[in-house]
Amino acid sequence: MSLHITGDAPADALLTESPLALLIGMLLDQQVAMEAAFTGPRKILERTGTMNAVTLAGADADALVEVFRQTPAVHRFPGSMAARVQALCRALVDDWDGDAAALWTRPDAAVGDRPEGAEGPDGATVLKRLKALPGFGDQKARIFLALLGKQYGFTGTGWRPASAPYGEEGSFRSVADIVSPESLALVREHKRAMKKAGA
Repeated sequence: MSLHITGDAPADALLTESPLALLIGMLLDQQVAMEAAFTGPRKILERTGTMNAVTLAGADADALVEVFRQTPAVHRFPGSMAARVQALCRALVDDWDGDAAALWTRPDAAVGDRPEGAEGPDGATVLKRLKALPGFGDQKARIFLALLGKQYGFTGTGWRPASAPYGEEGSFRSVADIVSPESLALVREHKRAMKKAGA
């Protein structure tokens, strides 16, 4: 499995290797180009030296804003997005032991109670978990679930209907469908058409 979302090899490698980076990239994906959003985690890592939820959750808030403000900026709204990333990391620490991947790998059993050979959660459960995160509304949660299913190896039962319409096979609706420069162009084209149609 190897993601090809940004066209920047080190940024894509980080998204592939770090579930937290992928989650943060999705959080940043608003009011900026998709590639800019998903290269954000690499900038954060380079400037802070970490891609760890516990460390980021406990970072000095003002210092983190400065990390976001440095040129090139992590996001066009550095103050609010730094706060959102920190809130996301705090939620992961409080509810998921700082493990972003637990959102889509941990069964409903309590921490440490996972039975031997237990399967992970289904698509509807993961969608519910994602929607409970700071900064993740229904649409963002569905897109991220589609990304997990289409490109990140998530096989939970019912992930396609739970992520509808973004889980649809052969579609070019969102970042979940970007695997190459060509597919990026198709997704952009779809977004422009939707905007023109007022959707």
